[in-house]
Amino acid sequence: MESRITRINPAQLHATPGYHHITVVESGRTAYLAGQCPLDALGELVGPGDLDAQIDQVVANAVGALGAVDARPDDVVRSVIYVVSDDQAVLGAAWRRLAGSPLGPAFSTASTLLGVTQLGFTGQLVEIDLTASLPGAPAARG
Repeated sequence: MESRITRINPAQLHATPGYHHITVVESGRTAYLAGQCPLDALGELVGPGDLDAQIDQVVANAVGALGAVDARPDDVVRSVIYVVSDDQAVLGAAWRRLAGSPLGPAFSTASTLLGVTQLGFTGQLVEIDLTASLPGAPAARG
């Protein structure tokens, strides 16, 4: 079976730290996940002031959201990562933690990492926006 997702790094564009400049989805359904925040199941912020703890919660939430539509991290075709920081070292550390996480394959696709001044919840340091190409027919929901 041919892959429905092709990731491309054209030779004339700069080298990347793991993502691809272009992601092509040949056909199928698409899921657009709401920004995944570092909130637990009760809606409480996890890890106030702790970027690593917040990243870990965002990863768990994103993996759970993908699973709810029968998708995996390698089905992600676009990611946007928001980190509250203007420090390149902090942004790089966030990228490395995400890339090394169970969600890591999601970041081999077309990705954008942004340093921002504020996110929606008080104390929130990270948020991830994902788009995934869904495999197969829709799952029955009950």
